[in-house]
Amino acid sequence: MKKTVLTLIVALSTAGFIGLYVYDPGSSTPTAAPPNILEVIEAPPSAQAARTVDGSAETDKYGTVQVQLVVSDNRISEIRLLRQPEPGRGAEAIKALQQATLTAQSAAIDTVSGATMTSESYLKSLQAALDAR
Repeated sequence: MKKTVLTLIVALSTAGFIGLYVYDPGSSTPTAAPPNILEVIEAPPSAQAARTVDGSAETDKYGTVQVQLVVSDNRISEIRLLRQPEPGRGAEAIKALQQATLTAQSAAIDTVSGATMTSESYLKSLQAALDAR
């Protein structure tokens, strides 16, 4: 039994040394250092990714309105509502105000008749977002 164990140890050791002898780790020439992952590269202004800007939360007796603008290439591409008024005329008016904002690309739009307070809250939140961008 001792002879078998000793033979096994010698055989495995020899196989290990032969494996190391035959192993070729490849070329020893140094490669270029990997790029610094902390380096910040800005895209040209025309190819910048869309970013979001939140407006202020404006409250009236019909609820709270808060807009979030999605700005792409320095243009308003989408208007999201983070907070919206209770269902009713004000909530219906928001859709018209959003469309008018996309067309005008500014807060220089008219209020919606019958939803003046909600319109004014929307315009204040929109202007805050525009000022923050």
